[in-house]
Amino acid sequence: MERAISVALSEIGTADISTDSSAFSHGRGVGRHYELTCPACGAVFEDDGVLLDCPANHPRALLNVRYRAQRLTLAEEAPGVFRYQSWLPIDKPGFSTARPAVYRGEALSRELGLAELWIAFHGYWPERGATFETGTFKELEADTVLARLPAGFRGVLTLASAGNTAAAFARACSRNSVPCLIVVPESGLDALRFAGPLGPVVRVVALSSPADYSDAIDLAGRICGQPGFQPEGGVFNVARRGGLGTVILSALEAIGRMPDYYFQAIGSGAGAIAVHQAAERWIAGEPHGSRPPRQMLSQNLPFAPIHSAWQAASRECPGIENDRARRQISRMFANVLSTRTPPYSIRGGVYDILSASAGDTIAVENAPARAAAQWFEAREGIDIDPASAVAVASLRVAVREARIEPRKCLLLNITGGGRKRRLKEGRLPISKPDLRVPPGEMHSSQLMRRILDLFDGKK
Repeated sequence: MERAISVALSEIGTADISTDSSAFSHGRGVGRHYELTCPACGAVFEDDGVLLDCPANHPRALLNVRYRAQRLTLAEEAPGVFRYQSWLPIDKPGFSTARPAVYRGEALSRELGLAELWIAFHGYWPERGATFETGTFKELEADTVLARLPAGFRGVLTLASAGNTAAAFARACSRNSVPCLIVVPESGLDALRFAGPLGPVVRVVALSSPADYSDAIDLAGRICGQPGFQPEGGVFNVARRGGLGTVILSALEAIGRMPDYYFQAIGSGAGAIAVHQAAERWIAGEPHGSRPPRQMLSQNLPFAPIHSAWQAASRECPGIENDRARRQISRMFANVLSTRTPPYSIRGGVYDILSASAGDTIAVENAPARAAAQWFEAREGIDIDPASAVAVASLRVAVREARIEPRKCLLLNITGGGRKRRLKEGRLPISKPDLRVPPGEMHSSQLMRRILDLFDGKK
């Protein structure tokens, strides 16, 4: 059964469009329930399930999605993220178990002196109803990316990850039997913990230290130059942003209104972009005036290129010499936030959403981030990931420095947590990579052949 997303939202407005599964076609023949548009030139595209860019000759821009449904409807019987399928750029609903817990943070509110703090917990916390098997909100994007792929997709989905995205896609591709190649730095392997083995069509390539996330991105990009290897696309994949945008939709259901502030730690900023876009889409269909939440985005010092650029009032991220960047990243508590080339200046990117939402950035050192992790767990009773700890630390900074209005409604996105809890419940060994790349072999003539051999007979 589907219904308008008017749950507890009567003061905001109810949907005029009540959509059942026959109103949109998620299969072949009739077409998809949305189209893609280019914000740079206005071009409109019918989605083929893998399109990442406008082919026109202009600076790169993030493609937008335009849905037939002006108002969101809920598919209440659909699993996980596909509850929001009328506003997801997918070809057909897929399988998903990922559900967040959105609840009022009473204990944190009292200590911080806040009137209304809501927590969106995207991790493993079954008592609260949070069901992310890998303990990270990256499952939202993995499930929707696979559901966007066209029927009969026969390529090898290829991506780089610092760890969390790797875990989410390894899980989803194993479950859906989608061939996938994942490139991670060795430091990201700890995130690849599963109760059982990965599917035979999933292959993991690990880059030995001192290689980092940027090296993984570089190698994945070179692999995608080979026939049959399809780049997943990262923030340029509209399905990734569609899945991550459901963070604000889940919050709207629980809160009953649009929050005034949104706190999240970022590396690339894809999640923040997605939340802002989904909020704008919601507001466009509502008769009552509101605005997207102010984006309060945090990074982990010493590596904080987005924070540096925003505080300098610059549209361009500062360039960082490779060796210096490696040294900074090696000292980060939350090294998953280590994107060297984030979508900051691009049309529709982080600079634009910070500007449009009157947002701000906060950078925190390792020590206050670690302290924030302990502080949160002591009060909420659940462990959180380093990236989430950075977000919590930035919230404490914002309160202490009076950067926010304490009487307003705040939403704190805990993007990962409950991993310690899950490890206590059962043995979750680290998945061994199918190929380790030693230092100095990143550009060897034999490496590409060895990677291609991983999929011999499977493409």
